[in-house]
Amino acid sequence: MTSTLADRLAAEVAARRDDLVALTQDLVRIPTLNPPGLNYREICDYLAQRLGRAGFAVELIRAKGAPGDSASHPRWNLVARHQGTGAGDCIHFNSHHDVVEVGHGWTRDPFGAEVVGDRIYGRGTCDMKGGLAASVIAAEAFIATCPDHRGAIEISATADEESGGFGGVAWLAERGWFDPERVQHVIIPEPLHKDRICLGHRGVWWAEIETRGRIAHGSMPFLGDCAVRHMGAVLAEMERTLFPLLATKRTQMPVIPEGARQSTLNINAIHGGAAEQAADYTGLPAPCVPDRCRIVIDRRFLIEEDLAEVKREVTALLERVGADRPSFTCEIRDLFEVQPVMTDRDAPIVRSTAAAIETVLGRQAGYVVSPGTYDQKHIDRIGRLKNCIAYGPGVLDLAHQPDEWVGITDMQDAACVMALVMAELLAP
Repeated sequence: MTSTLADRLAAEVAARRDDLVALTQDLVRIPTLNPPGLNYREICDYLAQRLGRAGFAVELIRAKGAPGDSASHPRWNLVARHQGTGAGDCIHFNSHHDVVEVGHGWTRDPFGAEVVGDRIYGRGTCDMKGGLAASVIAAEAFIATCPDHRGAIEISATADEESGGFGGVAWLAERGWFDPERVQHVIIPEPLHKDRICLGHRGVWWAEIETRGRIAHGSMPFLGDCAVRHMGAVLAEMERTLFPLLATKRTQMPVIPEGARQSTLNINAIHGGAAEQAADYTGLPAPCVPDRCRIVIDRRFLIEEDLAEVKREVTALLERVGADRPSFTCEIRDLFEVQPVMTDRDAPIVRSTAAAIETVLGRQAGYVVSPGTYDQKHIDRIGRLKNCIAYGPGVLDLAHQPDEWVGITDMQDAACVMALVMAELLAP
């Protein structure tokens, strides 16, 4: 690859800056909220028309029967492929099109895609419709510059990453879309900063713990057995032994931010006793001793840890609580688990992206690992494709926040990097 080609690609991307902004705005203005899974077909149709005009062969694929898929909220995915004129590898850019709930605290229209200075504001701008738009612009700029490129370029927009990816990348991977025989390189444009390559992510184990007691009248609690008190003992034992233990577990993975370089546990939810009444209910609650209490735990673990041992730490904790409370009974149920993933720094897609970052930004790439999981887990574990990274514009800390935004110059720079990666791997 010559500097002349790099300059031509940069000029092609720069000429499309206004189009990059408009494309991002159009995507953000389609509110693909998950849950429940709104407007998935609408955003896929929009991209299908756009990429079809650019010469891509487009397929719309419904993940029929996947978790969340229904007649009212079908899980639609798009895969578009631009075939080159000669044999070569396939580079696949995978972005999820769903966004999380809006939440409170916004000072701008969450789906207005308002431009202020060098920023576009709105839900999904950073995570990750800005990255999706950058990959489209990068591909179009590369094809315009190298119309006789080798191999193939694929762009996908997939469902449900925010709820595990089972109606999107996992469903596609199970059906061979990420088979190493048809796809050799994958970039996921998640918002990990434009000068960083994300090699993978920590592991996760979600579980539900339920303590059990016996219902009784609240005026005679001695006739019952309070499940909430039992759960209180569980939480106290976590504070006494488990949280201090996790603070000692550190990783050599380059996880960001710094606090995520240790093992962590979050208590996602807690509920005990009778179900909460509707907001317009004006009566008093029934006076009962709660006979059930549940918590959901979110344990993030490191590549140096074994998942079986991670689970044993919690079961051992429950056994200790039970030894001190004769009537203590509980049940633990697995909800979700993912092993840690980390691509080797010498992988082809890592080397090509690092070289492109240095060319575009004039500095060496940083290497990071995400604190939370994303769709690389399915490409790696189901697709058996190891040559995969996350690279895209945006600041990770802005994801899921009110007044979320993405930088326009950051998107343009990231698009230049992506275009250079295609030039490195596919240019004739």
